[in-house]
This record gives sequence, C-alpha cells and structure tokens, in this order.
Amino acid sequence: MSMNRIVCLMLLLFVIEGTLIPWIIPEGFGDRIIPHFIFVVVLFSALYGNRHQALFLGAGFGLLQDIVYYGHLIGGHFFIMGLIGYFTGVVLERKRVTIMMALTVIGFACILYDTTLFFIYKVFRITSAEYAWALINHILPSLFLQLAFALIIYVPVRRIFETRNNSVSEKDEE
Repeated sequence: MSMNRIVCLMLLLFVIEGTLIPWIIPEGFGDRIIPHFIFVVVLFSALYGNRHQALFLGAGFGLLQDIVYYGHLIGGHFFIMGLIGYFTGVVLERKRVTIMMALTVIGFACILYDTTLFFIYKVFRITSAEYAWALINHILPSLFLQLAFALIIYVPVRRIFETRNNSVSEKDEE
C-alpha cells in the first residue's frame, strides 16, 4: 500500500476520532477518556514500518491535532508524537514484534505520551491538576481505549505496513 493511502486512512481515522468516538464514549466518561488512535497507528508504523515513516506521520498528524483540537499550545503533540514514534522504531528496529510485545509497547508509549503532555501543560501552567489525579482520571481510562483499539486493528494495520515495507525493499533491490 502506498504512503498516500496510509495518509488517507489516517485522515479518515482522525475525523472519526474527533466526530464519532465522543458519541460512542459513555456519558460519564466523555470528559475523562481522550482517544489517541492516530498515535496508535504511528506506533504500528514504527513497529512494522520504519522509524522515519513513524517520525513523519507522528509529526504531521501531531501538528494537525495541535491545530485542530489543542490550539492553546501549538507543538506539544507535534513534538511528542514524532519523537516517541521515532524512538520506538529505533529501539525495535530489527526485532520480530509479536502481538503481546506490540500491545505492551503501545501501552507504555501511550502512558509516556500522556504523561509528557501533562507535564508540558503543567510547565506552561495550562493545567493545575496533580499528576496522580490525572493518571487515575484521564491517562489510565484513555489507555484502555487505546489498547482495545490497537487490539482491534492489529492484523489489518500490520499487513498494511509489512506489505508496504516489503514492496519498498523490493524496489530498492532492483
């Protein structure tokens, strides 16, 4: 699958994340659960694609999220999503990634992503909440949503990135 199709699928996922998912989340959790589906796809790109692809997808869609959803501080999602995607690709570049390893990496990366954003917001005084409160009320409930989403899309996304990686490596050999 070409990079254009991957970007189009991620744009569709971006729209779904912002429009349909808030209706699906139960009423009491609407302000507590924050979907980061684009970040999960960036991590799959790092795990089954390559680190540069994850960096560009993370930076591009992170900037899009900064502009559309989080306008009070431009650059936080841009920086963190690209950086975590890149370093995930660096750490697991030559390893065979199983489903349990992928879910573990996605879980830790989502916690790191939300924690880093929390502390960036804390430094710039956008939030005055304590970390323990944010962890219990926002980060962990959102983590379960991200892991459920990662489990649902694991097989199709893995196939998309592996076939793209194989077709790119075959073109390089020619």
